Amino acid sequence: MVTSRAQAEQAFEALVTSPVLGFDTESKPTFAKDEVSLGPHVVQFSTLHRAHVFQLHDPVCRDVVCALLQSQRVTKVGFGLAGDHEQIERNLRVTPQNVLDLNVIFRSRGYPKEIGVKAAIAVVLNRRLIKSRKATTSNWANRQLSESQIVYAANDAWAAMQVYHALGLTAPSQ
Repeated sequence: MVTSRAQAEQAFEALVTSPVLGFDTESKPTFAKDEVSLGPHVVQFSTLHRAHVFQLHDPVCRDVVCALLQSQRVTKVGFGLAGDHEQIERNLRVTPQNVLDLNVIFRSRGYPKEIGVKAAIAVVLNRRLIKSRKATTSNWANRQLSESQIVYAANDAWAAMQVYHALGLTAPSQ
């Protein structure tokens, strides 16, 4: 969990040097018809070995996240990123660069529909990823996230990175 300026700067240095990062976002759910999400509220990035979870109410965290999202040097990989991309552009006012939705890879390998991170972990790693429905629909805009929210968010980015690696994919030439 990135909670201070020093941690945000350290996380940026660790993440910006990685050619590929697992990536996902979390937003407070909307329940009313025509309600527009103000998210993302949380953005997470992961290397093969460590995930970083950023809350965007902190301006330093927002700046670091925006810099990583706009970096051409770092490929960001995840699942079902179209909605994330839309929210990022609308609410963070940046256009993510060098993003790969792993569903594109699965479709190119014959899967007829979108495959989520849980299914990808099962198919590629023959493991089960448990995702809490309670965490999924929790309030990601809270200033203090619960331990289960932090683990949930970190796992989404970390799992995307694990799938990317297990598929034998490599980052585009720099």
